[in-house]
Amino acid sequence: MKTLTELATPLLKLMPSPVPRRQERLRGHHALADGIKYTMPVNSDDSPVLMAAFPINKKAAAAALPGSELRPFSLGGKGLLVVTVVNYKSTDIGKYIEYSLAIAITHGHRPAPPILPLLFQKTFRLGQFVVDLPVSSEISVKGGKGIWGMPKHQANLDFVVTDSTVSAQYDKDGQLGCYVEIERPAAPGPTGLPLKLAASNYCVFRNMLWKSDIYFEATGDIALGPAAKARLVLGDAPGVEPLKNLQVEPKPVFTAWLPQAHGVLDDHYEAWFLTAPTEAGAAGLRGGEMLDSVVNLGQGQEWLAPPDRSRVTGAVHPGGGAQ
Repeated sequence: MKTLTELATPLLKLMPSPVPRRQERLRGHHALADGIKYTMPVNSDDSPVLMAAFPINKKAAAAALPGSELRPFSLGGKGLLVVTVVNYKSTDIGKYIEYSLAIAITHGHRPAPPILPLLFQKTFRLGQFVVDLPVSSEISVKGGKGIWGMPKHQANLDFVVTDSTVSAQYDKDGQLGCYVEIERPAAPGPTGLPLKLAASNYCVFRNMLWKSDIYFEATGDIALGPAAKARLVLGDAPGVEPLKNLQVEPKPVFTAWLPQAHGVLDDHYEAWFLTAPTEAGAAGLRGGEMLDSVVNLGQGQEWLAPPDRSRVTGAVHPGGGAQ
């Protein structure tokens, strides 16, 4: 009997690339956005990626979302915290690690039904609201926040691959931010799958909601349900504070390991005002940082020192259990 991988691989290979045709038409063109040089498309090569998604309290997730048009994605009555760490090895702005902590969402004036957004991603505008996004270098902060509105900030990051696990940690100003570790998925699960993925990131900056799109093509190892094994530890750094109210459960819904992903970040993005029913409500919205947070940033590609992994020893899982 054929395995799931053997059955799915031929179909997945037939899927078209998610990269828009415009990005291909612009290939080889040059841009100078906010003083940063790019050769189109804005892409990356040979970039390992780890992912893990954990169930969270749906009502708590809704309370953490800004404005009035983001809704938590629902899976089994729960929301999802999505942790994605990318080790960008080759980009126009140099090497850097990007550590995304996000809530799965749909964008619209009414809640979406469960499950269906996975099948009709564009219809329900499925994406993720990025709560925290530390990166390795100053230039990544300047470009990501100043151009695409992402909540980037420079922090101490690492990305460690062994024969059995992939892990990443981030520290900020001497405090643990987050530690995530996944067991590398193995057969008989769906390993070695050819994947072509599109993802929408929603972020807040300057009291506006910003949407950007990224496309990945890779061969990945996926673990679902009971086969997915991961460990998540939230520390005391300010960026992860909003996540501590989400009642993150210790057992992941899925994990993924993409050893060599190839990505394209679309240079097209959208933005909307964050709104509230009252003037006082609008004034109280968590709208991210203002323009002055990027005005004086340079284009440094230097990394801070690696995080201190001894901080994870004896740490407490965000769901309450000792790890």
